Amino acid sequence: MRPSFKVLIAIVLTLAAAGALGAAWVSLVEAPAPKVATSGTAAIGGPFTLVSTNDGKVTDQTYRGKWLLIFFGYTFCPDACPTALNNISVALEKLGADAGKLQPLFVTVDPQRDTREVLAEYLKSFDSRIIGLTGPQDQIDRVVKEYRVYVASQKSETQGDDNYLVSHSAYIYLMDPQGKFVNVIQGSEAGEEIAAWLRKQMAHATS
Repeated sequence: MRPSFKVLIAIVLTLAAAGALGAAWVSLVEAPAPKVATSGTAAIGGPFTLVSTNDGKVTDQTYRGKWLLIFFGYTFCPDACPTALNNISVALEKLGADAGKLQPLFVTVDPQRDTREVLAEYLKSFDSRIIGLTGPQDQIDRVVKEYRVYVASQKSETQGDDNYLVSHSAYIYLMDPQGKFVNVIQGSEAGEEIAAWLRKQMAHATS
């Protein structure tokens, strides 16, 4: 991927995190995916220490050697999250043996309600290869900032402690086996489209 394109992605994600996403993103996701460069990587992603639904404490180093497919959301999400997770599940099935190169992660943006147990139960509705990650609020906040995710809790004084929504961006992030950012795709894309996109991105990285 050209350095300038990665910088553009970083700028758009930053604008999204600031609540200022506009037509620039529409044109970005529709642009053909350029080849990956070995330098000039946009500053998206970084180290983390969280709790997974299957292995307990994990870090970014836990998944080295695998392509990471990361989606940020929460279990009380009414539409965007189940849609994205279902699309990822379909994509994994369509990829066949190539899915073994990937580790899909669902990182909560609502750790107050999304405990390890809650995440594990929620993910039973989707492909079993998807691992959930949660952790203390400060650690989640750090990961959200590193990946430039827009998150805004919609708590109000009239709502109960557990009765609130969380606005958040809905992109699927692709990181290479060395933990470097590659590209993003909208979580609303159909599973077949995500699978085709993944094949293209991984092929470009190795060409």
